[in-house]
Amino acid sequence: MSRIFNSIATSKHSVVALFSLSVPVAMGYVPLGTVYGFLFVQSGVAWWIPPLASLLVFAGAAQFMAVSLLAAGASASEIVAATFVINLRHIFYGLSLLHKFPSGIWARFYLIWSLTDENYSILTTLPPFATSAQMAWVAMLNHFWWVLGTLIGSAIGAQATHAFTGIDFSLAALFAVLTVEQWRATGRTAPIFIAVVSYAIAWWLLPSQALLVSIGMSLVAGVVLKRYQSTEI
Repeated sequence: MSRIFNSIATSKHSVVALFSLSVPVAMGYVPLGTVYGFLFVQSGVAWWIPPLASLLVFAGAAQFMAVSLLAAGASASEIVAATFVINLRHIFYGLSLLHKFPSGIWARFYLIWSLTDENYSILTTLPPFATSAQMAWVAMLNHFWWVLGTLIGSAIGAQATHAFTGIDFSLAALFAVLTVEQWRATGRTAPIFIAVVSYAIAWWLLPSQALLVSIGMSLVAGVVLKRYQSTEI
């Protein structure tokens, strides 16, 4: 990882370095996008709608949810409300990256709009000397992988008659890779420890809402830890 960061500082190798950073995301986005495109086409829409949705929405989990809601006949207001709840965590992502986002209006808008979990993970590990253009390129590369996977899935879904099963493990594998890369880049084990303990407690207290409760507990623990570190300094 440190060699990749050193390469980013050199314009001659920055493109290759940024591409290397996006490869783990591609390994998750392409198969997941393929499943999304396949399921969406199998629900009865035209083949070109899923890639267009991925190009204009780029919301990952919310897009999967939208397919289920549309199939169930949900209204537009219900889909909007559910999407807002699912993506509420992105507010906290954006607040923690305000000092890193470029001042240019278009680059800033695109980075805010494309702030997925995976983009956030990579952007937070980029070195301080990374330029606005390099940040935007990382986001665009990851966006490209998602659209590419969706396009592949749409093409398959338009022809196939059998559903995919067992490929959804790639999402968990993707987050595992991103977690390891975060740890390697920062050398901090506290966030991982807090997340594991929070989820264990949440699962014990409220199994049906363990993820939501653990996210809240992790946020509180992060704020307390940050204040404690500031006091120590």
